[in-house]
Amino acid sequence: MHKAFAGRKSVLVTGGCGFIAANLLRRLQDLGGYRVRAFDNESLGRREHIAGLGAEFVKGDIRDAKALDAALEGVDTVVHLAAHTRVLESIDEPQHNFEINAGGTLQVLEAMRRAGVRRLINASTGGAILGEAEPPIHEGMLPRPISPYGASKLAAEAYCSAYCGSFGIRTLSLRFANVYGERSSHKGSAVAAFIKRVLAGQPVTIFGDGSQVRDFVFAADLCDGIVAGINSDVTGVIQLGSGVPVSINQLLDELARVAAPTPVRRTCVAFREGEVRSTYCDISRARAELGFEPRTSLAEGLARTWRWFAAHDAPAVERPEPLRSRNPPLAGADADFSRLAIG
Repeated sequence: MHKAFAGRKSVLVTGGCGFIAANLLRRLQDLGGYRVRAFDNESLGRREHIAGLGAEFVKGDIRDAKALDAALEGVDTVVHLAAHTRVLESIDEPQHNFEINAGGTLQVLEAMRRAGVRRLINASTGGAILGEAEPPIHEGMLPRPISPYGASKLAAEAYCSAYCGSFGIRTLSLRFANVYGERSSHKGSAVAAFIKRVLAGQPVTIFGDGSQVRDFVFAADLCDGIVAGINSDVTGVIQLGSGVPVSINQLLDELARVAAPTPVRRTCVAFREGEVRSTYCDISRARAELGFEPRTSLAEGLARTWRWFAAHDAPAVERPEPLRSRNPPLAGADADFSRLAIG
């Protein structure tokens, strides 16, 4: 039995030990006026990642109805960040991916219905749901997912819409672009993977010529969008990103400036078949309905991320240690779409 919240807006964050959650908890703590409970099965994130951020920690899995019922006591808003986010693993194990992303979201919605909780912010993704689409991508585009991950996140959005229409739960699905920033040391997303390899004295592998374009949004800016969603009655789907197209080459050029005098070495291999070459988002609806305005430039965001990694857990550059992963960090769609560091 968990202590019920009283007197302030009470928020349950699923995937509460993940990268985005840690940044969100910091933002809510800084703002004040929120009581926060972090719910996580610690399969990726750890409770140590959110130590000192003012949240009550509850260990549990979103597929466990009883655990959700207990975690929702005294809560009025849910930020649903927990998910299975790796595209390639979803292809290997589509049923497992479905059970977490679609089935887990349904369990969260059902638990909210039982508890009478009426506000849900659901973390989603634009690129994997829309598939090959002419950028900038936006909410009005017809979804055509090309991976089980994208299909499962689209199914989660559909259940959110259905529970809004059928049960009055005000659901807002926020489609995140490629999120990067501080507190992402346990992630394999592009920026985190690049920085870890640079600090370890290892080259970054680029698939193709580095001309692939993505939308990189700094975690602190994204969290401002989530907070705006918490405090609004907006429902439906909204794209959150920087709205700025950035090629992998531009990203690495900027990282080289930030990392100097540490060298950023690159190794190029062939393009991967089926890779999305260009995707970035139109954030007009986020601006109009949430007042969302990303303020952190790529240069500033990379500098802050680099400093955080260098100060925390990266190996010393002068005594590099090889990374344990057998695979190089990817500069393509799979790496970027696995960036949803959620739980």
